[in-house]
Amino acid sequence: MEPQSLPEWAIRRAVTGDGARWAVRIGGEDRWIDGGLADLLALPLDAARARLEAAREAAEAFEVGAPVDEQEVWAAGVTYERSRDERMAESTEASIYDRVYVAERPELFFKSTASRVVGPGGAVGIRADSAWDVPEPELGLVFTSAGELFGYVPGNDMSSRSIEGENPLYLPQAKVYEAACALGPAIVPVWAAGGPFEIGLEIERDGGVAFEGTTSTAAITRTAQDLGAWLFAAMPFPAGAVLLTGTGIVPPESFTLAADDVVRVRVEGVGVLENRVRVVGRDPRDRSDDTAG
Repeated sequence: MEPQSLPEWAIRRAVTGDGARWAVRIGGEDRWIDGGLADLLALPLDAARARLEAAREAAEAFEVGAPVDEQEVWAAGVTYERSRDERMAESTEASIYDRVYVAERPELFFKSTASRVVGPGGAVGIRADSAWDVPEPELGLVFTSAGELFGYVPGNDMSSRSIEGENPLYLPQAKVYEAACALGPAIVPVWAAGGPFEIGLEIERDGGVAFEGTTSTAAITRTAQDLGAWLFAAMPFPAGAVLLTGTGIVPPESFTLAADDVVRVRVEGVGVLENRVRVVGRDPRDRSDDTAG
């Protein structure tokens, strides 16, 4: 995403020869921030805003990395009716998705450590042992260490529908693997973003559009505050946390991602995240490379 197309406020991680730095874009100008994202999210919301507004040192052009430093990424499932219906259709245990959709307690699961998050322009992964793979374009919520909603970030919760559909207990394998989580290009603070947000997905293959779709966060059955309350209910996050809010765009059963596809996730007013697709891992069922004992 080009700087001129960024929102009025945008917090980005800069990858420099001297390591990572953080910059805030205010009014078309990038300025270096004192400290990292974890330092910012350790502050109350008003104090974090004041620190950003106090940034004065102009930042030179930089390569953009994934907008996390010490934060864990978690995700919520079955928050859209469309997601519930598709999960029920693909699963051998369909009723559990209907029950969690209407339950008071949401489905929350661990997605990625900060070091494993793919940034804008990086390659996201599809598992070598999966036959049906899709991106899940989502709005990411960024929380302070105290559980206050700090901002928003585009996210891609890469998923194996074949693995999860085979057995819901395989969810960690369907969701947590190399290059399965992408975030970026920037965090837009809550005071600079509206909502609800329109979310768009475009998948490019061989120079053409293989799939596209749109949804709105107005269709989410949970509020950001409710999801955050459950995430922080019994787990401390001293560096803050990112929570993906589920997807309302699900490609048809006839579609699966392939290597070299390009995935674009657009969150209106927040940003556009673009990543190429690659195959990761191996299929343990393939014994062609085994040697006789």
